[in-house]
Amino acid sequence: MKESEHDETVKRINELARKAKAEGLTDDELEERNTLRRKYIDSFKSSLRSHLENIKIVDNNENK
Repeated sequence: MKESEHDETVKRINELARKAKAEGLTDDELEERNTLRRKYIDSFKSSLRSHLENIKIVDNNENK
């Protein structure tokens, strides 16, 4: 997910969260919120997995 797309997703999730607290959500909004949350979580997992795969552990003797 591109940074701008990520920012828009987070912004919309937050808008829906505020509306849910204030007045509740329609069925369509609940579905949208769930879809956006899943998209955000999948993106986070992918990014974390990528970072973890690029970590190299080196001991004091510089053995990998």
